[in-house]
Amino acid sequence: MSCLITMSQKELHRLEVVQKIRNQRLGVVQAAELLGLSRSQMHRLLQAYDHSGAAGLVSKKRSRPSNRRHSEEFRNAALDLIRERYLDFGPTLAREKLIELHHISVAKETLRQWMTEAGIWVSRRERKKRVFQPRGRRDCFGELVQIDGSHHWWFENRGPKCALLVYIDDATGELLHLRFAGSENTFDYLHATKAYLQQWGKPLAFYSDKHGVFRSTHASATRRLPRSSPPICVKLADPVPSKRQ
Repeated sequence: MSCLITMSQKELHRLEVVQKIRNQRLGVVQAAELLGLSRSQMHRLLQAYDHSGAAGLVSKKRSRPSNRRHSEEFRNAALDLIRERYLDFGPTLAREKLIELHHISVAKETLRQWMTEAGIWVSRRERKKRVFQPRGRRDCFGELVQIDGSHHWWFENRGPKCALLVYIDDATGELLHLRFAGSENTFDYLHATKAYLQQWGKPLAFYSDKHGVFRSTHASATRRLPRSSPPICVKLADPVPSKRQ
């Protein structure tokens, strides 16, 4: 009755070399050099193969716990100390305190794994990211208009790289006005806004990102927007009704 044997790539390579020796296609000395083993180690592999076949070349340590594995009592003692005294410490600093004050030595990565499994430590990748409440769309067409620009090779090789200035209705997502410009600059945004107002009238507000053309670069430090500030929403008084019926 045949049985299934699981072998690593290294063990499969050894099996291939041993079979070549037994088929008299390779000498013991050449095989030892090929595997990076001594002649005595090579002879032990041959004896194991002759006695147990391919299974004799499989490592006996497989599926067994490591000799360097710490006991459950040791692990629990280290974690209890961390919970009592170093709950706010990361694995690196906690390990230093365990060695310095409690004479408990454990590898940093091992301690990191223990603390993660115990729920004491959460890696930066798994830390909960900030959740931002999405802004709901406006109800009426023309109430809020989003302004944005995209610098791209819009004409491929038929023209220079340029910026496309876009005016989008927030309620419907409809593109209301488009204008190509050399870059996102105040002059072209003013011309585009003028053309938009002439066609559609004045909305309640324009909504834009934090591009430099929408704010003064000479404002005092107390008036500057923080990095975490939301996009700029410029409200216009006395909105003019949209021309769209």
